[in-house]
Amino acid sequence: MGLLFKDDFHDEFGTWPLGYIPYGGADFGEVLAVAKAVGDGDDDAFYAAWIAAADRLAAQAEADLARGRRTGAREGLLRASCFYASSYHPIYGAPVDPRVVTAFRRHTETFDQAMALSDPPVAPIRIPFEGHGMPAYLIPAEGHTRGRRPLLILTNGYDGTIADMYFASAVAASRRGYHCLLFDGPGQGGMLVEEGVPLRADWETVVTAVVDFALTQPIFDPDRIAITGWSLGGYLAPRAASGEHRIAACIADPGQPGLAPGFRSMFTRSGVSPEAVADLRRLDPGLIARVEGMMADRKMRWMIEQRGYWVHGVDSVAEYLAAIQPFTLMEGRAEMIRCPTLITAAEEDTLAAGAQALYDKLTCPKDLIRFTAPEGAGDHCEMMNRSLLNRRILDWLDGVFGLNGAQRPASGP
Repeated sequence: MGLLFKDDFHDEFGTWPLGYIPYGGADFGEVLAVAKAVGDGDDDAFYAAWIAAADRLAAQAEADLARGRRTGAREGLLRASCFYASSYHPIYGAPVDPRVVTAFRRHTETFDQAMALSDPPVAPIRIPFEGHGMPAYLIPAEGHTRGRRPLLILTNGYDGTIADMYFASAVAASRRGYHCLLFDGPGQGGMLVEEGVPLRADWETVVTAVVDFALTQPIFDPDRIAITGWSLGGYLAPRAASGEHRIAACIADPGQPGLAPGFRSMFTRSGVSPEAVADLRRLDPGLIARVEGMMADRKMRWMIEQRGYWVHGVDSVAEYLAAIQPFTLMEGRAEMIRCPTLITAAEEDTLAAGAQALYDKLTCPKDLIRFTAPEGAGDHCEMMNRSLLNRRILDWLDGVFGLNGAQRPASGP
């Protein structure tokens, strides 16, 4: 039994919007009502309950807009967008369920409608990248529509959406005076769902295109460009900073050495020699079979066989392990980061297990902030207390950029 949802697997996904309550993505009673509607139901019931709630919110927003109530309409559309995106997580992955595509498109439509009602209005944009257009949004700093301000680039993880980043980070950063540039890169959001473009390890190549675009915008201060990444973005953001040196500050939430080091650690903890797992592309068949056996666990099957296969564009465990081999910062990349870097680590977040190792590898100015369960922030990406996370990382960034009278703390964990 989870916090709100009876099924623990559903609860991990279903309570995610609670972290968005301070930023307009949901309210507690709405999420509780969805959990009650799901009850003892399966993944189909989970999807149906979220879609029904999202449809209701979208219909109310349309009625508000017809009556000239733009503020209420915008708020309802934002929540509808969040709820559409929440619906498909248990069925996300390969083979692609058409309901995922339908819900993703409704999520995008309602988010776009809400952004058009912002003051000033925000329109979707496309950032050119290798023959594709990466979906993106430029969220202006609140109260600073003119004059150059610092830019915070937000990069996602495996299965999040641009709207997730908006609620989780961009609203707080905009209120603090940062312009925010949110985008879907290869293997994420629209690039994956609509175009089937898989994830790639060399995120510095992706972010170089984002920075190139940013420097064409006169409202950004070119000397104060920061990047922040959450979940798998805790690898992608520092990977970008390792090769794109126009980035002046980097935040990894949580700091992750990469995908390959995590799998190697899993094997070595069970007695496998480091030499046997040095190259995941050339694993002994017995070790591959061991990973295949892990798929008996529902969560592991979802992470690897569903999500992993789709995002990486592969069809087997062996291909998946080969695909994640380049995802590492521990073989010379971490030392290439020059800008001040903040690593976060929440005590109950399994993805934060390598945060200290990444921190120790860094040779740039660096800081590490730990979050705890007694603070209500010990879970993955501090989702049950995003407001605390946002205050601390934005205080740190204010110090790096000399904003709002803040001073950068002394380096150290």
